[in-house]
Amino acid sequence: MSSRIEQIIEEIEEYIDSCKFQPLSTSKIIVNKDQMDELLRELRMKTPDEIKRYQKIIANKDAILADAQAKADSMIEEAQIHTSELVSEHEIMQQAYAQANEIVTAATEQAQQILDNATNDANDIRIGAMQYTDDLLSNAESIIGHTLDSYTTKYDGLVNSLQECYDMVRNNRSELDIPEQSQRGLEAEYGISDEEEVEDIEYDLDDEDELEE
Repeated sequence: MSSRIEQIIEEIEEYIDSCKFQPLSTSKIIVNKDQMDELLRELRMKTPDEIKRYQKIIANKDAILADAQAKADSMIEEAQIHTSELVSEHEIMQQAYAQANEIVTAATEQAQQILDNATNDANDIRIGAMQYTDDLLSNAESIIGHTLDSYTTKYDGLVNSLQECYDMVRNNRSELDIPEQSQRGLEAEYGISDEEEVEDIEYDLDDEDELEE
């Protein structure tokens, strides 16, 4: 906002511009003395007030600047405190994230270790069970094979003995040289014939064991 002195000066300039030039002159003008005196008098009266106001502003300049500086310092301090709080919060968040990552990593490693141990134990148990089963089957195979060989030997010996007895009986019978008519009579009487096949003989190996004992 312009001061009253500036307004009066502008009015004087406008008044001078509105005055007419003297005849035969381009630099001199005809001025109304009373009107000019009024403007100058008002200017003279307003000048002390304006000067006082400016002097007061100048005198208060230091106080105004000090107040402004204090406000600026306060704002800067608050900004620094806020920034420090933000930095502190950021550091706390970073530490929390780091601790959380460490916990997750440790838990993951522990879980993997437990899983690996469980897998190894399971493999050991499986291998042990397979070895135990193989040992049982091997023992069973050995027992069965030995028993089979033993009974096969005994059975073959029995068959050979029976075959020898049978051959001896046939030979002895053939040495008797019984007439054919008498032989037929005997065959008719006892119901036997040379053409008849020898029936399979059922033999219980347990009976043989009892006999051997």
